[in-house]
Amino acid sequence: MKKLFKEIPITDIGNIKIGQVENADAGTGVTVIIAPDSAPCGLDIRGGGPASRESGLMDPLAAAEVIHAVVLGGGSAFGLDAAGGVMKYLAENGIGFPVGDVVVPLVCQSDIFDLGYGKNNVYPDKDMGYKAASLAFEGAAGNFKPGNFGAGCGATVGKLLGPDRCTKSGIASYAVALGDLKVGAIVCTNAVGDVYDYLDSKRIAGVLNADGSALNDISCEELMYDMVANPPADFAANTTIGIVFTNAKFNKTQLCKLAGMTHDAYARCIRPVHTSMDGDSIYAISLGLVDASLDVVGTLANQVMCEAIKRSVNV
Repeated sequence: MKKLFKEIPITDIGNIKIGQVENADAGTGVTVIIAPDSAPCGLDIRGGGPASRESGLMDPLAAAEVIHAVVLGGGSAFGLDAAGGVMKYLAENGIGFPVGDVVVPLVCQSDIFDLGYGKNNVYPDKDMGYKAASLAFEGAAGNFKPGNFGAGCGATVGKLLGPDRCTKSGIASYAVALGDLKVGAIVCTNAVGDVYDYLDSKRIAGVLNADGSALNDISCEELMYDMVANPPADFAANTTIGIVFTNAKFNKTQLCKLAGMTHDAYARCIRPVHTSMDGDSIYAISLGLVDASLDVVGTLANQVMCEAIKRSVNV
C-alpha cells in the first residue's frame, strides 16, 4: 500500500514553520507549529483529562475560522504558559488578527504529563514558548527534529507500573504525497499503555520487565485487568498529543471530523487508549487548496499517524 504514495518532509505540506526547545535536564519542552498566513484548524479530544488552551476556538460554532499556531508541550497544565510566549513573538512580528492598534494571534496548546520524568518543578514557560517561536523562523522551515526534542523530551510509554518500568519515547513525524494531495502528522506519544506496530500488531514499546532488559511478558491491558478497582497513581500521568496536516481544502467543521478519523490511529497503535485520565488530543490543519475527499484524506491521515507513532517510540 505504501507504494501508492511517496514519503515527503513534513514541512513540504504547506506554509508552516516548526520550532522546538527543550530542557534536557528537566525533561520537558515544546514544539510550536506556526501558520504565518493563518489556517483553518479542527480538534478532537478523546481522553478525559486534557491539559489544553483555547480549545474552544476549534468548536465549529466558535466565530474564529482560522488560527495562527498550535503548541504541543510538556509540563501538563503548568506548561500552558508557553503559548503566551508564542503569542508575544507572533504579535511582535505582525502575525495575528488586527484589532485596532493591537495584533492578536490565536494560539492553541495541548500538553503531555511529563512531570515525573525529570524535574517536577520545571516546565515550559513563556520564555520557552517565545524562543521556540523564534526558532521556527530560522532557515526555511524551523528546527524540527524527531526524538527526545521539543514536546517529546520527557515522553515515555508503558507507565502502568511506574517510571522505572517505562520505555522512553519522543516526538516524530511522517508525511506522504498522493498525486497533488499531501498529508502528514506529528505526534508526541506519552501513553500509559503499550505501543503496537500497526502493520503486524507486534508490541514494540511499553511496560518493561523488572530488570528493564525487555518488554514485560504480560501486556499493559492484561496488567490492568489484574488491577480492576485499584490502578496505581501513575495511571493518570499520560497523554498522547498530535497534529495532522494536509494541503486539501477543508473548513473547521470538516477538520474536526478529520481529527476524529485520525484518532483511529491511536486506537490501532496504543492499548489502552482514551481512558478517563488521558488527554489524548489531535489537531487537524488545512494548509492548501487541493480538492480531495474528506474520507480519503481521513483514511490516509490515519495511516500516516500510525507510522508517526511507530517512529516516536524508536528513539
